Amino acid sequence: MSDAKRKPSAPGFVVLRELDDGRWELLGEVERTWGLTARAARSRAILDATNGNARAGEVYAAVLRSEWRVALDWAPPNG
Repeated sequence: MSDAKRKPSAPGFVVLRELDDGRWELLGEVERTWGLTARAARSRAILDATNGNARAGEVYAAVLRSEWRVALDWAPPNG
């Protein structure tokens, strides 16, 4: 991983929406809104990423950007 990719950034979320076929669509990255509980901050991130168009019954995920980056840190098996 390059040094640019390792540079720490402000807390935020990677926001995804589940499509009808079960695949996930990346909507983007959103900065965390300070002063909100974790659940409220995730909801705010989803609303921000959808420009307020998220509706009940749709499936969204707001993953902490730091966790997203940790999830990308893998090594192929030896052999």
